[in-house]
Amino acid sequence: MALQDEINIARSRIHSDSYGVSIGEWISLYEKNELDIHPEFQRFFRWTASQKSRLIESFLLGIPVPPIFVSQREDGVWDVVDGLQRLSTIFQLVGILKGDGATPVEPLTLEGTKYLPSLVGKRWDDAELSVSLSAPQRLIIKRAKLDVNIILKESTETTKYELFQRLNTGGSPLTEQEVRNCILIMVNREMYQFTRKLADDPNFKECTSLTERSIQEQFDLELVARFLVFRCRPNSDLSFNDLGDFLTEKMVELASQSNYAYDLEEHAFRATFRIIKESAGEDCFRRYDPGKSRFIGPFSVSAFEAIALGIGFNPDRLSGSVATVLEKIKNLWINSTFTNNSGSGIRASTRIPRIVVFAREFFIP
Repeated sequence: MALQDEINIARSRIHSDSYGVSIGEWISLYEKNELDIHPEFQRFFRWTASQKSRLIESFLLGIPVPPIFVSQREDGVWDVVDGLQRLSTIFQLVGILKGDGATPVEPLTLEGTKYLPSLVGKRWDDAELSVSLSAPQRLIIKRAKLDVNIILKESTETTKYELFQRLNTGGSPLTEQEVRNCILIMVNREMYQFTRKLADDPNFKECTSLTERSIQEQFDLELVARFLVFRCRPNSDLSFNDLGDFLTEKMVELASQSNYAYDLEEHAFRATFRIIKESAGEDCFRRYDPGKSRFIGPFSVSAFEAIALGIGFNPDRLSGSVATVLEKIKNLWINSTFTNNSGSGIRASTRIPRIVVFAREFFIP
């Protein structure tokens, strides 16, 4: 296919519009529930009070602010694709922001900035006049323009998720899994809540024993995503180029299924990690040293992929086989197929297809 043909096809998938919207209009859209900023996102995107204050400074000084990207839903509501923190800051300043569960968020108290040090302690409209922005100052902010780029409903369904991923990766403080979480929330909140519930499983938490930093970066949810995506995928459909993109694409596919077997997958997940926990506990995903007759070292992603996906392929066949499972986990570390295809020096696109196929056979009782 010629380059121009590819361009024409790709452009036909996207229908967009753009224009200036005043801050007052943004506030009105939010109050009328015509704008969905996805309050769940606030656990992933966090601006400091200093960053929020600099945004307000920009409006007061007339400094241009990057546009907001939204996707227009069938009901006409705008889904925020990029710009959550800018809009959340505005809504928090005026005292109307609601968090996850519709809980009111404490109104914003500003900090002093480089050009406006006297912003320190200021609020939108306070009974104490000395800390309140004046009426003219509030009008300046409400009349300031914050442009919007709209992905119209005529665009293909996946366009907004692709745009969200592109806008929120590369130089962004978000991890790939945090971006993936946000996409899942936009596609199907139930799927995000489902993965969150599985990540809170006590056996899973004990087996993985992740660091606080890994949990903050949502690595526990990434491990859940790996389990759900690869658990029963056919051996012939395990190839990919980039693991992050593959997980996102396949999780969106699962979230888009109207008949996704939540109960079946939850049973498989909980049964798998119950078996693993009863067999080896928190040592299960660490390297086993036969010479020292003990597990050593940190959490191994390769071990997780082999053990969780090997057992998870059909956990019921191993129920009650604690001694057998423990012996297999130990023997994994002297098996050349596993050791030759594991470790940090091997790309995920090479490692995972080989390990998954191997583990499904290795963990047969």
